[in-house]
Amino acid sequence: MSPTRIPAVSIMAVFLSACFCVVPGQAQHGLSEMDQLKQEIQKLKTAFRQELEEKERRIEALEKQLKELQDKGQEKSAVASAASELDKALQEAKAASPQTPRTDSGDIFSKQIGGATLRLMDISLDGLFAVGTSTERDESLQSLQGGGHDPRKRGFTIQNVELSFAGAVDPYFNAEAHIVYVLDPLTGESIVELEEAFLTTQSLPFGLQFKGGHYLTEFGLINPIHPHAWHWLDQPIINTRLFGPDGMRAPGGRIGWLIPVPWFSELYLGVQNANGETMASFLANEEFFEERPIGGLAFSGREVRNLGDLLYSGRLENAWDLGKEWTVKWGLSAAHGPNASGLSGETWIYGTDLKVKWRPAKNERGWPFLLWQSELMGRDYRVDRSNPNFITRHLRDWGFYTQVLYGFRLNWAGGLRYEYAGGSGESFGHRNNDPFRDNRHRISPLLLWQITEFSRLRLQYNYDVAKHLSQNDAHSVWFGFEFMFGAHPAHKY
Repeated sequence: MSPTRIPAVSIMAVFLSACFCVVPGQAQHGLSEMDQLKQEIQKLKTAFRQELEEKERRIEALEKQLKELQDKGQEKSAVASAASELDKALQEAKAASPQTPRTDSGDIFSKQIGGATLRLMDISLDGLFAVGTSTERDESLQSLQGGGHDPRKRGFTIQNVELSFAGAVDPYFNAEAHIVYVLDPLTGESIVELEEAFLTTQSLPFGLQFKGGHYLTEFGLINPIHPHAWHWLDQPIINTRLFGPDGMRAPGGRIGWLIPVPWFSELYLGVQNANGETMASFLANEEFFEERPIGGLAFSGREVRNLGDLLYSGRLENAWDLGKEWTVKWGLSAAHGPNASGLSGETWIYGTDLKVKWRPAKNERGWPFLLWQSELMGRDYRVDRSNPNFITRHLRDWGFYTQVLYGFRLNWAGGLRYEYAGGSGESFGHRNNDPFRDNRHRISPLLLWQITEFSRLRLQYNYDVAKHLSQNDAHSVWFGFEFMFGAHPAHKY
C-alpha cells in the first residue's frame, strides 16, 4: 500500500473535529462558532481555577482554626462546629463545576452552551511495536507479512499507534474517530490516516440501529476490529489476500437489527463506496494495482454510474450461552460489488466464522480460559473479458485460519494458529509466482503475557510454506510490546 500523506493542518483539523462533538441547536456553524467555543472554554477554565483557589484558601483557614481550637482544648461543640464547616468546604470543592475532569465517569468535558451541548468523552492512545527477524529479506517480507500492521522488517517495526476518541453526541447518537500513525518499514516514511470516523444511533425502535461514516466493514471476526484487539501479532493470510493490507473499509452506512429470538441474533446490511486502496477486491485504485494487481490484471478505472457500482454487504451473527462456562458465537458474511477488471467485472466474497470460549465460573480476573476461533472465506473475482491481461473469467481464492488460545495461569496464555490460502484460475505470469494468490501454509505458536490491563508482551514464531518463495519456506520470530492509556471504546465480543 502506498503511504497516505496528510499535511499538518489537516491532521490538526481532524484532531479538533474528533475531540469536540456539537449537538445541533441554535448555534451557528463556522469559524465564528469555533472562536466563541474557545473563548467560552477559556472563561470556564479561568473561573474554575479562581473558584478552586478560593476554596483551597477557605479550607486552609478552617484547618488552622480547627487546630487552634483543639490545641486550646475548647468545648467539643466548638470543635465539631469547625469540623462541620471544613467538611462542608471539602464537599463544595469536590462538587466542582461541570467542566471538571472526572475519574469516575467517561465524561472528560460536558457543558451546555446556548442551544448546544458540548461533550468530550473517552480519549485513548494505543501503541503496537515489534522487533524480530526472518530468513527472508525485508523486500520479500512485504508480501510474506502482507498486512499493513504486521511486523514487516528485520529489526524494529512500528505496527500501529492509534489515537481514539469516542463520545455521546446527544441522547440519539454516539460517535467514534480513530487516527492511526505507522512508519513505512522500507522507506521510513511517516504515514497518518483516518482509520474510522462514524456515528451510531442509540434509540431507534424495533431493535434497529444505524451506523454511518467511514468504517471497517462488518465481515467476519478480524476485519471489523483494530490491530490492538488481535491475539496474534499479524493479520491472517486470507484476510490480507481478500481485504488488502488495511482491511476492508470505506464511507457508507449500514442498518443493524437485533432479531427478536430467544438467543442473541443480529443482522447487518450495509452499502459503501467500492473504490479506494482499502477496497482491494473491488474497484480499488490504480496505485493499489501497481503494487498488488489481482491475478496480474491491468487496472481498469470505473466511475460510479448507478447504485450497482457500490459495495453491498451483509452479516448475520448469533451467540449462545451454554451453561455458565461456555459461550458460542457463529456468523455468516457476504459482500458484492464491481471490480477493477472492466465494466462487467464483479466480485463476490463470502465467509463463515466460529468462536467458542470457555471460562470457569470460579476464575481469577478471567483466568483460566480457553478460546477457539476460526474463519473460512472465499472470493469469486469475475473478470471483464475486455481486460488486456484476460486469461480466465473466474479467479477464485479461498482460505481459512483456526487458532486456539489457552490462558493457563493468571495473565499468561499460550496459543497455536494454523492458516491455509489457495485458489484456482490462472494469474498472469502463473499463480505459483503470484505472492497474493499462490498456495500458502502457516503455523504460528504464540506466548502472551498480559502484564496489566494496559500493557502486554507477545512472542510469536511463524513457519511459512509458500510457492512464490525461492526456498519454498521461511522462518520468522517476532516479539511485540503494546501499551495503552486512556479510555478506549469497547470492541464487540
